Amino acid sequence: MAKMDFAGVLEEVVTREEFPLEKAREVLKDEVVAVLGYGVQGMAQSLNMRDNGIQVIVGVRPGGRSWEKAQKDGWVPGETLFSLEEAAERGTIVQYLVSDAAQKQMWPKIEPCLKPGNALYFSHGFSVVYKDQTGVVPPPYVDVIMVAPKGSGTSVRANFLAGSGINASFAVAQDYTGRARERTLALGIAIGSGYLFETTFEHEVYSDLTGERGVLMGALAGIMEAQYQVLRAHGHSPSEAFNETVEELTQSLIRLVAEHGMDWMYANCSTTAQRGALDWRHEFRRVTLPVFERLYQSVVSGEETRIVLKANSAPDYKEKLEAELREMRESEMWRAGAKVRSLRPENWNAAEKQAETTASA
Repeated sequence: MAKMDFAGVLEEVVTREEFPLEKAREVLKDEVVAVLGYGVQGMAQSLNMRDNGIQVIVGVRPGGRSWEKAQKDGWVPGETLFSLEEAAERGTIVQYLVSDAAQKQMWPKIEPCLKPGNALYFSHGFSVVYKDQTGVVPPPYVDVIMVAPKGSGTSVRANFLAGSGINASFAVAQDYTGRARERTLALGIAIGSGYLFETTFEHEVYSDLTGERGVLMGALAGIMEAQYQVLRAHGHSPSEAFNETVEELTQSLIRLVAEHGMDWMYANCSTTAQRGALDWRHEFRRVTLPVFERLYQSVVSGEETRIVLKANSAPDYKEKLEAELREMRESEMWRAGAKVRSLRPENWNAAEKQAETTASA
C-alpha cells in the first residue's frame, strides 16, 4: 500500500494503480458475489461489479418493488435474481446490504445460509458493532469484511458511469480463510472505489453516525433553518433569505471548498466576508463543540442505534417518515427553495422548451 501524508499523519492507502481492476478480477474469478438488498447501495454496487465483469447475483424479496426494479436493470429471475435466502445460499461472498433494521430482522434466515470459507460483507459497521442490539454475530467460519463508500449509492453509481469513482474505507473484522484482506480490496476496486483507506468496523460506524447527524445532514439542515428564520423575522423576503442561506452556499462557495479548501474559498471572497467569517467561525465552534461531543457519546453508547432500530422497525415507519419529510418540503424555506432552483440559468432552456411544447399542443 502507498503511504500518504494526511496533515502530518502517515496513513496507508490502496490505489487503483497498485490494485488495478485486472487484479481484482483475478482475485474474484472463482467467486459468486451475492448482493442482498437492492436499495441505493445494493443497486449501485451490484451494477458496478457486473459492469466490471464480476460474477454477481442479487437477492431481494420476490414480487416487491425492489424485485421489479432489479428486473428492469437486467437481473433475470432464476439466473441472476433470487430470493434473499437463495442468493445467500448460492454466493461465496454475501454482501449484506439490506437496511440496518432489515439486517436485524433477516439475520436468523441468512446466517444458516453461510458456509465455511464464505465472506460476509458489509458497507456499514452498524450490525456487527452493535451486535447486542441487532443479534448479528457472524459465525467463526467466515471472513467478515467491509467496504464503506464515502457517499450515497447514487453517487457510487453516477461517479462510476462518469468514469471516476468514489473513495471508500475498508476493514477486516474476521479472517477465517487467510484471504479476507485480498477479497476486501478486490471488492472495493470492483465496486468502483477511487482509493481505499483502512479503518475498523467500530471507527467506521462511529464516524458515520456522527457525520450523518452532524455536518453532513442534521447540523447542516438545522443551521440553515435557524439563519433563514432570523432573516425572515427581520423582514427579509423568502427569496433573499433562501439565497443567502442555501443557494450561494450550494451553487458557489461549497464548490470552491471542494476544489481547493476552505482557506482558498475565503481568499476568493470579499474582504468584508473574509473578516466576518474568520471572526464568527470561532463562536460557532465554541457553541457546537459540546453538541458534537454529546452526539458522539450517544453514538458510542448505542443510544442512537436503539433509536434507529425502534423507529425503523415500527409498522408505520414509512408513513411517519413521509410526514416528517413533507413537513420539511412544505415549509416556507424549502418551498422558496424550489422556486429559486427553478430560476437557475441551467434551467432556462428546459423551461423554454416546456413552454414551446405547451404552446404547440
